[in-house]
Amino acid sequence: MIAALTGMGLSAAAGFNAYIPFLIVALIARFTDVINLPSGFTWMESWWAIGIGTVLLITEVAVDKIPAIDTVNDTIQTFIRPAMGGVIFAATQAAESIDSSQWMQENSWVGITLGVVVSLLVHSGKMAARPAINAGTLGAGAPVVSTAEDGASIGLSLIAIFLPLLVIVVLALIAWLFIWLWLKIRRRRRRRVRAAYP
Repeated sequence: MIAALTGMGLSAAAGFNAYIPFLIVALIARFTDVINLPSGFTWMESWWAIGIGTVLLITEVAVDKIPAIDTVNDTIQTFIRPAMGGVIFAATQAAESIDSSQWMQENSWVGITLGVVVSLLVHSGKMAARPAINAGTLGAGAPVVSTAEDGASIGLSLIAIFLPLLVIVVLALIAWLFIWLWLKIRRRRRRRVRAAYP
């Protein structure tokens, strides 16, 4: 149960930014005993993986703050974020020896699938909201929202690792926020249609 919550939280964080939870897991696994990655995932804590992840993170952080380019980046990340969510879920599920069941170890595809689905849901919400925010703020909202998403990814990653029971609350808040944004965007579109065709 705890390992699944950790995996879900990290997967959701990957939906905001694929490289933040990856680097947090890699660095914690490399320098502490909080996460002990199994042999199939030890490549994550290697210096080359951390180095490549750092370069990709810097690129992502910069590109995601530029209006219009952020939408192109989100389209590209549609494949990367869910894949990273699946890998991180599987790695942390396998690393957790306390509550990792035999069934989950024998069916690791379940963790990967859950990670992909959770990450894809968060990424889809982000991808749907960003163009509307850019249009509504004439692009000024892109760096602000991107910075908030990066902060959410960091916070959610740390919560997932150190306070996994709070993941349920955080995921519920994220779902509520996306639904609220979607309803607000829908209302705004209806007003525009009514104004255009009175």
